[in-house]
Amino acid sequence: MTPQNKTIQGIGQAPVEVLNSAAAGPFLLVCEHASRNIPPQFGDLGLSDAARESHIAWDPGALAVARHLSELLASPLVAGTVSRLIYDCNRPPSAAGAMPLKSEDTEITGNQNLTDQQRQHRVEQIYLPFTAKLTEAIATAAQPPVLVTIHSFTKTFLGADRAVEVGILHDTDKRLADAMLALAPDHSDLRMLRNEPYGPQDGVTYTLQRHGLPNGLMNVMIEVRNDLIADGTAQKEIATMLAGLIKAALAQTGTPVRMAGEGQ
Repeated sequence: MTPQNKTIQGIGQAPVEVLNSAAAGPFLLVCEHASRNIPPQFGDLGLSDAARESHIAWDPGALAVARHLSELLASPLVAGTVSRLIYDCNRPPSAAGAMPLKSEDTEITGNQNLTDQQRQHRVEQIYLPFTAKLTEAIATAAQPPVLVTIHSFTKTFLGADRAVEVGILHDTDKRLADAMLALAPDHSDLRMLRNEPYGPQDGVTYTLQRHGLPNGLMNVMIEVRNDLIADGTAQKEIATMLAGLIKAALAQTGTPVRMAGEGQ
């Protein structure tokens, strides 16, 4: 058993899990903000129960959609198991948002005045095992995988409604995003926009930068408005739509990949 699979003594659990690990499809799915779990050692971070269960702690619905996609695309899924309020695995240790002091208009008092030692502890206990597992999944894949990260966002942000319903995000490699946006009207009536409600300028494409670009992997980040994936039926419907769109977009790019079951 590799270190990142083990229960970490400091937080009492493994900070990352791999689902559908034996799948041979050409994709690698990632859900960094899959869990709102805050290990007991961190207390309540000075937050109410409602705040700790809200979107500031995780991406509601994202893991369920990612699980369905993992099955539909016959591909592995790497998911975080600790709230992004403790450590946001879509941020490097140097980023202010890695251990946020504030999320939207909510002060995270439990993250204020952290010592260098406390910050390093979170890096070692959560970030490093997560990124190591993702690195391992890429290295051991049967073919260079297409990296797809799954997130969700709120309909309203700081009192303002957002027009976007599904965001198709990319960094400097926009091949898959371009194809998805071009084909989107054939797959859904939802309003899909490029690099909305966030983009590279907001630091949200770190996983793509860290694991996709250096490895030459085609990659995309998908943001789904969380009221559209609030229950099991909606989650499955959105995942089914996205799976069809992703596969069609990949085919349009002309990238040679072997789908699960081919050539066996």
